[in-house]
Amino acid sequence: MKKFNLLFILIFILSLGSCRSDSETAETPTAITVQNGKVKGKITSQNGSKSIGGASVFTFDAQYKIYHTTSDSEGNFTLEAPEGNHTIYIQTGNGSNFRTQATANIKANETVNLELTQTKLTQVAKIAYVKGTYDKIEDIIQTLGYTATEITNADLANLNTLAQYDIVFLNCGSRKFSQFANLYPVIENNLAVFVANGGSIYASDWDVAYLVGGNDNTNNCNLSGGFIPDSKLCSKNIGSSGIVPGTISNAPLATALGFNTLNLDFDLGAWQKITNYDPAYWEVLVKETATNDPLMIRTNQFTDNSLPNIPIGNAPTLNFVTVCITLSNNVQISISVPQVAVPALVALGATLGSCSGAGNSGYIYYTAFHNHASGNIGNAAGILQYVILNL
Repeated sequence: MKKFNLLFILIFILSLGSCRSDSETAETPTAITVQNGKVKGKITSQNGSKSIGGASVFTFDAQYKIYHTTSDSEGNFTLEAPEGNHTIYIQTGNGSNFRTQATANIKANETVNLELTQTKLTQVAKIAYVKGTYDKIEDIIQTLGYTATEITNADLANLNTLAQYDIVFLNCGSRKFSQFANLYPVIENNLAVFVANGGSIYASDWDVAYLVGGNDNTNNCNLSGGFIPDSKLCSKNIGSSGIVPGTISNAPLATALGFNTLNLDFDLGAWQKITNYDPAYWEVLVKETATNDPLMIRTNQFTDNSLPNIPIGNAPTLNFVTVCITLSNNVQISISVPQVAVPALVALGATLGSCSGAGNSGYIYYTAFHNHASGNIGNAAGILQYVILNL
């Protein structure tokens, strides 16, 4: 009987020990708290001559959560992110054409300042321009420290040549229809292929004819040629010379520039006035204050399923991919990220491609104003700098 009682007591004691949880028999691990710090800097163009407003600045934590901000009109930014070593990405547009990156060791509750040498915006795109008579966008490109290659209408007619570039600028007066009339059906088809496959173009004033048809300019809404349907855009060469007050209707552009009104100097005679456009197709960035008529528009809605799929520029070789990410405030941003980061970001809800646009469409920017060959830019210069960096 005593043996039975002793055995019972021993079993009881052992059972008490076996009922303890792991948390009772071992120390509970202490949760690691990651604190945030800040990184500050000032974004400039490649040669440091121009402060870049409206640029995206972001980094990721170890789980690929994004931390994002934008630079103000003076190029200044402050980014809050978790402590630790980080790659800081700096981009304009969707990051496919202009971007740079820097490393920063962010410390808890401290601010790290990046050097100006670390925050210069680098050109990764191949840029071309067609020389104009009344316009020299290449001057602005060069004053920012970037490079562009001069090409001709004959080059536009060669798809293999055109496809080498990511961006093409069409200066006002470059069309010269009387000299190259037989080339324009080919040129316009090539430009359509270029944009449909992700290339971006900018046309100013009279060079809207590359988009909608016409000779050296357009004078009605029923012209043959072009690759943008007349129902999407009509521009007539009826603008009067003089000062035209304008209003910036695009909030990111106004933030980047630091102002939302300006006076545009049309001092070269008649200019292309947009008389009809499809607001579902085009976004108006600048408009006439008095009439609300568009002065600067853009679209990335161009598609044509009959066109071939071809690689454009050097973007496909750089191991960066454009994705759309939704921030915590439900704002969507288009950025370019290293290829290796894509699977993790997609798993967190990112989608491939830009947040807006159709298919693989690149951007088409059109402005009724331009950078005059005489150098008379006025306060349109900042807008054209924005165009260059956001194509």
